[in-house]
Amino acid sequence: MNALKNKVQLIGNLGQDPEIVSLENGSKLAKFSIATSDHYKNAQGQKVEDTQWHNIVAWGKTAEIVENYLTKGKQVAVEGKLTHRSYETKEGEKRYITEVRCNELLMLGK
Repeated sequence: MNALKNKVQLIGNLGQDPEIVSLENGSKLAKFSIATSDHYKNAQGQKVEDTQWHNIVAWGKTAEIVENYLTKGKQVAVEGKLTHRSYETKEGEKRYITEVRCNELLMLGK
């Protein structure tokens, strides 16, 4: 059961082209977001679409694949680990972010 403690699987579409960062050691970091959508009917019987945005980060070889093959609108399946971190803005405000650290990536669609 250890493998299931912190595991996230998502299928969604990229909201924009990935941001690629080349690190000093030659490794790459890719940052992108994907949208997932749920549909349900509200109390009035109307169909409602609920879209959630997820921040994804990929390192190393996975980041290189993201850089070479993914663009805005592409559908992907992502498997990874949920991570939380905080940072400080230039104005000194503390911000919190939740990301999925991508371990596996599968390109879907055309």
